[in-house]
Amino acid sequence: MSTESSALYDVPGPKALARHRTYGWIVTGLLVCLVAWVVYKLIDTGQFDSDKWAPFQYVGVQELLLRGLRNTLEVFAWAAVLSLLFGAFFAAGRLSEHRLIRWLAGIVVEFFRAMPVLVMIFFIFIAMKVEPRLALISGLTLYNGSVLAEVFRSGVNAVPKGQSEAAYALGMRKTTVMTSILIPQAVRTMLPTIISQLVVTLKDTSLGYLISYEEFLYAGKQIATNLDYSLPFIPVVMVIAPIYIGMCMLLSGLARYLEGSKRRRQKGI
Repeated sequence: MSTESSALYDVPGPKALARHRTYGWIVTGLLVCLVAWVVYKLIDTGQFDSDKWAPFQYVGVQELLLRGLRNTLEVFAWAAVLSLLFGAFFAAGRLSEHRLIRWLAGIVVEFFRAMPVLVMIFFIFIAMKVEPRLALISGLTLYNGSVLAEVFRSGVNAVPKGQSEAAYALGMRKTTVMTSILIPQAVRTMLPTIISQLVVTLKDTSLGYLISYEEFLYAGKQIATNLDYSLPFIPVVMVIAPIYIGMCMLLSGLARYLEGSKRRRQKGI
């Protein structure tokens, strides 16, 4: 172990290591018992009965789920791209040298950041009479874009001021300083937060079912509340939840890959 890491705490001895292993085994045992209890309750209530899982064998049900998943991914793709553009635009406004621009950009960002995303979706859908798909994309863009605007602004401000001062001393313009010096250095700091916000965007696409947009959760709801399928609510959750979790894990894995790749390139340089 390095001196730097060991200076923060004492290296555990044999007794401490044995105690930590014991705690680990106890926690593992409790988790196994909890999982076993949940599985037992699912079996006891008949959640694994064939009649509850039979609907997934029908081509119509499979197509419904696939169509809902495709709609979810399409809405997420649009909302993610538009949120990034929205965030970059208003972050630039908040970093402007002109007070009026900073003030106006700040009002927009703080308003939409404080507004619950569901309220915005309902307002756009009902008051403005916009179709469900566009209302969902608009609501997600306004909220997540405002959050990303603050992320971008904080990331740029986190770069030491000496970097920009040195660039200005060399005669560079503000646009060149921002694109060539500040943003590349800020990306490494901002990337995990950006990906985390995109994960939030992906999960918030499920709010579309409240305005009857046929996304993934809405498709699952149609199956789970169907009397002809014996109301297979838990089986639907067991099918949909792992897919949502898998998509979020893919986004998180992408963030780790990009961060690691950038670190390897800088190490090589």
